[in-house]
Amino acid sequence: MSPKELHADSLPITVSITRLVKPEKIPEATRWVQAGVNLANRYDGFLGSGWVRGTADGEDWHMLYRFADRARLDAWENSAERAEWLERGRELVTHQRTERRTGIEGWFDAPQDGTGALALTAPAAPPPWKQTIAIWCGFFPVNTAFTYVISWLWPSFGLLPIWLRCLISTAVLCPIMVPFVLPLVTGWLKPWLMAQPRRASTSVSSISGA
Repeated sequence: MSPKELHADSLPITVSITRLVKPEKIPEATRWVQAGVNLANRYDGFLGSGWVRGTADGEDWHMLYRFADRARLDAWENSAERAEWLERGRELVTHQRTERRTGIEGWFDAPQDGTGALALTAPAAPPPWKQTIAIWCGFFPVNTAFTYVISWLWPSFGLLPIWLRCLISTAVLCPIMVPFVLPLVTGWLKPWLMAQPRRASTSVSSISGA
């Protein structure tokens, strides 16, 4: 397994699910959802969950749950308890869509469904100025190292036209920055990136569904 894959597997992972619930089944489905949360809470690495309904009279429910890493998520999703719980809900809900997000897939954006409803249960993205600093923290050392290396390997590189030097630099650095450097930098800076302003004291909480 590559270092990139190992790093991804160690990150917290959020699963968002869209399910359809018939209006007459809402009381039963609500109890079923809470039973699933109670089960998930017994598993190591469970970080919480939540659900929202698309509209007051709609059938679509948007649910999400989060585990500390992929291995502990897999332990829950492959468990006999979860399989039995899903079987009990087979007549109550219809599964529509599942999406997984980690710290690499969308470095700054919070997991959402197509309507944005799950934003109610996920932290806000960091402000643009923090994102800019995080990107600079990754780009500056990589660009500096590349400049030293290319000058040593190719002494006449500095004599090329500026546009050609920029073309070569970006062609080499982008494949390094995007899959490797930025995920590492945003992982290191995550506490600072996701820290909320002190004045923002309002939080949203809800019962959850796994």
